[in-house]
Amino acid sequence: MSRPKNQNYKGHGLSKGKEREQRASIRFKTTLMNTLMDVLRNRPGWVEVKDEGEWDFYWCDVSWLRENFDHTYMDEHVRISHFRNHYELTRKNYMVKNLKRFRKQLEREAGKLEAAKCDFFPKTFEMPCEYHLFVEEFRKNPGITWIMKPVARSQGKGIFLFRRLKDIMDWRKGNAGKKLTSLEAQPARSTANPSGSHSSVALCNHRRHPSPGLFQLPQRLATTILLSVSVDVVLQYIPLRAWLYRDGFARFSNTRFTLSSIDDQYVHLTNVAVQKTSPDYHPKKGCKWMLQRFRQYLASKHGPEAVETLFSDMDNIFIRSLQSVQKVIISDKHCFELYGYDILIDQDLKPWLLEVNASPSLTASSQEDYELKTCLLEDTLHVVDMEARLTGREKRVGGFDLMWNDGPVSREEGPPDLSGMGNFVTNTHLGMWARWGVGTGDVSWEVPGSLEGSLAQWLDCFNLI
Repeated sequence: MSRPKNQNYKGHGLSKGKEREQRASIRFKTTLMNTLMDVLRNRPGWVEVKDEGEWDFYWCDVSWLRENFDHTYMDEHVRISHFRNHYELTRKNYMVKNLKRFRKQLEREAGKLEAAKCDFFPKTFEMPCEYHLFVEEFRKNPGITWIMKPVARSQGKGIFLFRRLKDIMDWRKGNAGKKLTSLEAQPARSTANPSGSHSSVALCNHRRHPSPGLFQLPQRLATTILLSVSVDVVLQYIPLRAWLYRDGFARFSNTRFTLSSIDDQYVHLTNVAVQKTSPDYHPKKGCKWMLQRFRQYLASKHGPEAVETLFSDMDNIFIRSLQSVQKVIISDKHCFELYGYDILIDQDLKPWLLEVNASPSLTASSQEDYELKTCLLEDTLHVVDMEARLTGREKRVGGFDLMWNDGPVSREEGPPDLSGMGNFVTNTHLGMWARWGVGTGDVSWEVPGSLEGSLAQWLDCFNLI
């Protein structure tokens, strides 16, 4: 990418030589005062830049990107933490639009069986533009509980459940009352970050789909787990190159599940921002479980084979979702993205994609959470490789595994045999942790200790698995 250097453009990365390997230090900038700042400040050879100083690496927020990207000249080695139109995947309405389009493309080009691999997101309608389509669907399936989610909000804000069409009619008229007061207007539509005013999505699944978890809300919701997996680092979209992190966490509610009250946010929302305000919330225990422990628990209850299938299905979600936006994301060599995936797992161990976050929470809610996010961010910086230490042939860096490099990456050495994909195993190890440095070498597997009895009993008590 090249931009003219004139008085209207800000230049970055222009001093002390252009080549990364010639740089004595990396100048970084961020406005996020959380775990990220700790990692950046503690990284050897990295120097913090404030205000208008020149920087080589900027972990920016999306508002800065929207306002400044087109007016900033960046030298070859400079990196920023978002793609320009990241929202094609990270806004709920655009994510669904792109997945629907991609599914139709697969059906035309490869047939219905291949297209069915995209059946991991619930039936979704965007309000108010698809209101009439929603009403038609609503009347076909009376009694189903739906979720309304603002397309560009986070931390559970603006979400509510409903069973009556009147709730949506009230919302559409703009006088929904107390229950809907948190539905605020979205930013005005623009070329930088288009969105409609008051835009939300209504989510559900047909009854004919087995055990769809949160979106249909029958009795089976009592067995739903939400996985928050800050998993993907995408370095480029053309060709697609993506890394998958080995760890994440499962989130639970702090209140026993029931459908008797659909207005109780402590029952239906697992967001930490919501749960920590619960009268019964215990800050030391929290409502999270490390993914490796969760995987081990699932294996003890359902068997290793079923769990392997579940995690393979999640691999499919990661890749298909990225492929769905590959042709619409503006790929730029200066950009990378750390995506956080929210995935629901139902009683049949089927994963459902809820949303993808462009700014996954980097604020720790516990010591264990802090350690996870510290390791994640350190390894993210290893993958971005500002220091130019990697050869480009690595299949693992820290806790990241290269899962896609213009095609699937095999766990085995050498070029993969994709003829039939019979014995092909993707190079992913989600929920299986090992500690190592950057590059290749011996792997020391860290086997989780025995499950804490109290937590396992707690899961059984709530009938979560």
